[in-house]
Amino acid sequence: MSVIRMDLPKVVAKQRDYFFSNATKSYEFRLKALKKMRAAVQANEEALEKAMYEDLGKVAQESYMTEIGLVLAEFDLAIRKLKKWMKPKRVRTSVADFPGESTIEPQPYGNVLIMSAWNYPFQLTFEPLVGAMAAGNTILLKPSAMAPHTMKVMADMVHAAFPAEYIEVVQGDHQDNPDLLRQHYNYIFFTGGKAVGKLVLEAAIPFTTPVTLELGGKSPCIIDETADIETAGKRLAWGKILNSGQTCVAPDFAYVHKSVMQELIAAVSAALDSFYPEGALKADDYPHIVNERHFERVVGLMKGATIERGGHTNADTLQIEPTILTDVTWDSPVMGEEIFGPLLPVLPYDDLDEVITLLNSKPEPLAAYMFSTHEPSIEKVTSRLLYGGGCINDVVLHVASDSIPFGGVGASGMGRYHGKYTFNTFSHMKSLLRRPTFVDNPLRFPPYSDKKLSILRHLLH
Repeated sequence: MSVIRMDLPKVVAKQRDYFFSNATKSYEFRLKALKKMRAAVQANEEALEKAMYEDLGKVAQESYMTEIGLVLAEFDLAIRKLKKWMKPKRVRTSVADFPGESTIEPQPYGNVLIMSAWNYPFQLTFEPLVGAMAAGNTILLKPSAMAPHTMKVMADMVHAAFPAEYIEVVQGDHQDNPDLLRQHYNYIFFTGGKAVGKLVLEAAIPFTTPVTLELGGKSPCIIDETADIETAGKRLAWGKILNSGQTCVAPDFAYVHKSVMQELIAAVSAALDSFYPEGALKADDYPHIVNERHFERVVGLMKGATIERGGHTNADTLQIEPTILTDVTWDSPVMGEEIFGPLLPVLPYDDLDEVITLLNSKPEPLAAYMFSTHEPSIEKVTSRLLYGGGCINDVVLHVASDSIPFGGVGASGMGRYHGKYTFNTFSHMKSLLRRPTFVDNPLRFPPYSDKKLSILRHLLH
């Protein structure tokens, strides 16, 4: 697909001018725009499904379950709750400011940049877009060119629905990033890898632009001796084969209590047999790795480990069989980086405290999971381990909730979104104190005195 170039400074300037015309700020404008964009998504479901199949090999059900359906639900929530979200919130006024009325008023930042990743190309572009629109901003979208068919459909949808001064799509590749990041935005929302995330953060510094970074990391899954192993195996296997492992919150590796390790491996293997009776490489609904470079990278990560199951590949279709690896240490290639593929390293453990200490010595992951029925152990992991979010006795599904925030911590990113949290992310929460003019507190004005100080101490404490 050819790269489409544009005059970025001109586009950004027009979007800033359009924002300052106040056109995007009213409830009526935002509601109408959200409804129009939602209708466009629904009208283009088939085109989006076809594009995601071409880019990643995802069949319609997986594309709807993990991308289109989630975005439509996000639109529905924003449309239903927009008036409430926009309403200024009245809060307690302190004694020092009495009489008066204190409010928190959500206001749009202005012109925002949303840069998204290729692994969920539609969902990771449009979920933040919903919140940015609901918050009243103008928006520049930069989808990943590694999913070119999906990028083209999204661009066509946006261009048909709105003028470029409101929402525009940059259909370019990574070579556009330097020019893109040189522009002045009022907010930047980035989803992707750490290397580009750091560049985004550096680019924001000269303008003191606030940033959300949704990165990734090696998300652990801990399975203790009290877990329901059959359920753990089935859900863990699903979390690994979803999008062929190309999921930022996929369980990257599993720490399994040594007493149930072989049972867990058997349960994962049985689940894979039930998912793909003829084998994943012969299945019509098994996705492929995004490109040849990533295919070769993931294949290379198997070196030095024992393949308990799987290991077969098809270079022509860029598919890698779901693979269970053992005899893995933190010096193994597969433990040196986020896998982003259908490989599951399984490591034994004996002492949960040692596992927690070890994991806390590594970069903070975007997600963490635990299968257990032992509440003290669950409490120990959830309270002591530092991670973005996660599940107990399941994997990945916390991402689908619009009532809890999604985001990383430390090395896995900063900021959060989904549901109202996306609206909040793209809104400046402006504080405002309104005071009458008929009265003043004499304590605030000179001359100061010990008596006034004594009264102040009493009032404020």
